[in-house]
Amino acid sequence: MKKIITTVAVTALLSSTAVFSVQQSSVVQSDIDAFQGHFKKRFPELSLNDFSKGPYAMSEDKMSQFEALMEMPPFEDHVEKGGKLWKTAFKNGKTYSSCFSGDDETIRTQYPRWDAAKGKVVSLEKALLDCRVKNGEKKIGSGKGKLAWISAYLTTIAEGQTINVIVPEGDEKALAAYNAGKKFFYAKRGQLNLSCANCHVDNPGRRIRGNTLSPALGQVTHFPVWRGKWAKKKGDGFGTIQRRYGGCNKQVRAQPFKRQKDAYSNLEYFHTIMSNGMEISGTEYRE
Repeated sequence: MKKIITTVAVTALLSSTAVFSVQQSSVVQSDIDAFQGHFKKRFPELSLNDFSKGPYAMSEDKMSQFEALMEMPPFEDHVEKGGKLWKTAFKNGKTYSSCFSGDDETIRTQYPRWDAAKGKVVSLEKALLDCRVKNGEKKIGSGKGKLAWISAYLTTIAEGQTINVIVPEGDEKALAAYNAGKKFFYAKRGQLNLSCANCHVDNPGRRIRGNTLSPALGQVTHFPVWRGKWAKKKGDGFGTIQRRYGGCNKQVRAQPFKRQKDAYSNLEYFHTIMSNGMEISGTEYRE
């Protein structure tokens, strides 16, 4: 394996632990500016929204292949199933939309969000799971299957909407969750002693194990994704971002965390905020 290059300028974000005398929004915005600035400097030919295409944005050949595949995407039927599930009434007559505010098209951009009442970060998938419980429905899987289909439907109809996830001003617990997610992102783990940043901040565009590493910027714009690798087993390639986190942990030979618990939810919170200002690109294919 090629030696991983450490980008000091970006990993220095870890040292920017918030001081409460400074506005939280300023601290977070400083992180966003440094994070996005790193990628803009490294890939000046790409616009901010180009990064949503991941490794395909870094190769004309791969982009051509991606665009050809997306003309007839293999996941359309599953997105339609997700839409039907979203609109189908529960036994009590209510639907999923009864648990959310705003237009359906804007729901994706509201998550993950800090829930002050619960004192924790809530992802879209967790909100969907909680909605089922609230309405007396049976639990479903937390990273794929029906849950991923519904989430993919909401991502699809949110295409073009802008990500704007916030850390509520003056809420120390919210900021602590954000900082916990940031710490996770930069922490080395597993037998390979690698962090999320080592692969997706320091080395995007490089190849490892036959795959091109994607930039961390924009990764959240298209989840759940349909992965060819996941589709090989049972024909359903959809997976949530927290399913992907688990897979990444396994790849560095680290024990994965449980989905929809604090570790991955805080990570998703930080990860998403770093892409604030980008547009949701809709559900997409990945290798």
